[in-house]
Amino acid sequence: MGMMKEFKEFAVKGNVIDMAVGIIIGAAFGKIVSSFVGDIIMPPIGVLLGGVDFSNLAFTVQEARGEAPAVVISYGKFIQTMIDFTIIAFAIFVAIKGINSLKRQSEEKPAEQPKISNEEVLLTEIRDLLKERK
Repeated sequence: MGMMKEFKEFAVKGNVIDMAVGIIIGAAFGKIVSSFVGDIIMPPIGVLLGGVDFSNLAFTVQEARGEAPAVVISYGKFIQTMIDFTIIAFAIFVAIKGINSLKRQSEEKPAEQPKISNEEVLLTEIRDLLKERK
């Protein structure tokens, strides 16, 4: 039973839950970026390059023979994946840059002096009066 208790403690720690949420959001973000690249970015690039669709670009090494499929190098899918990666990396860079600038702004603000309570003011006055009597 000790192992189950340890696992339960591990599983409900904030770091594990935060990591799980991050992975889920990352997967959803990856789908958004893939759609953005495939459906919005790539069509204009394809038009600029004469109607070429990168995902269909391939080089056939060996034609299909009988039941053996063709041997194909799909370099277009690789180009698409590299563009996806570049956009994702840039989006993460911008997000981290924004977070870091917010952190710097909060660090630059001087901490406000805590307000002195009435009791502390009275005690300070009493202390000063006692010092004067000596």
